[in-house]
Amino acid sequence: MSRDYLLAIETTCDETAAAVIDRDRRVLASAVASQQLVHERFDGVVPELAARAHLERVVPIIDETLDQAGIDPATELAAIVVATEPGLPGSLLVGLAAAKALAVAWQIPLVAINHVQAHIYACQFGRTASIFPCVGFVVSGGHTNLYACESAEQWTYLGGTIDDAVGEAFDKVAVMLGLPYPGGPHISRLAAEGNASRYAFPRPMLADRSTLNMSFSGLKTAVRYQLHGVGKSDWQANQLTAEQRADTAASFERAAIDCLVGKARLALQQTRLERLCVGGGVCANRLLRHELKQMTERLGVELLLAEPELCTDNAVMGALGWEKILRGEFTPLDIDIQPGLLRGK
Repeated sequence: MSRDYLLAIETTCDETAAAVIDRDRRVLASAVASQQLVHERFDGVVPELAARAHLERVVPIIDETLDQAGIDPATELAAIVVATEPGLPGSLLVGLAAAKALAVAWQIPLVAINHVQAHIYACQFGRTASIFPCVGFVVSGGHTNLYACESAEQWTYLGGTIDDAVGEAFDKVAVMLGLPYPGGPHISRLAAEGNASRYAFPRPMLADRSTLNMSFSGLKTAVRYQLHGVGKSDWQANQLTAEQRADTAASFERAAIDCLVGKARLALQQTRLERLCVGGGVCANRLLRHELKQMTERLGVELLLAEPELCTDNAVMGALGWEKILRGEFTPLDIDIQPGLLRGK
């Protein structure tokens, strides 16, 4: 029986996921166990709780995925694919341990992939021609980084946030506005009702054309000061009118997206690459998708956006593993996790 499928496992942060994908990048099965209920009372991901939740869910999610796919893993899988970098250390370890155990039990190869690279590879789905070379832009709760991507795995780091990731800034501003976790989608829905010109929030580092780095901590702080002043701690979100909340959300969203689009434009101009590929949870933001489309049309370059369902963490983007499998590049079982950010080669 031919080995035409891979099993991908994703546990880099707070989603436990698995998928079975064939050589043509067609998805036979995919399952995700969200940890939203675990973390929402803390208004953010608690790493230790995330790791414990992965321990509870990784085997059931793998079983569910294999049942959906209807394949014999011992005879039909070409490899087990798992993201070993970057991410939360405890979460990464759970996924890697599960992948190693299955590779040994089924006597099939292990393939380690990079989670950030997989976010960009999500743009490959639905396309027969390669998406590379391109400027890769990962925008999520943990990452806001630009790369010059020669191929699926040959990347050069161009710049990124020097403090908060943009998705983290969205979540923290949502807390200030009394919105549920995760905050990004709620900010966007509220912003649609507001006036984005009401508050003149800063666009940190946007005007600096000497760097592709970004900063969102100061923007987040500016929102806080606008809402309840400097040095005050006895303020509550319910003191705002509905109009103030909507206008704050809209003004913040516009400022953050101006920064993202401006730096993406600068990256395209500096590298002279003719394709921009964007992935990560914030890529699902409608305003960002619209503004990137407008910007790339003006520049005359191609824009590829990950489909909304592939923007947040998932195992389907583990199809990146086929790039290594088809080259016969497998990973030794003594591999360890690398939680740090991908800086390129």
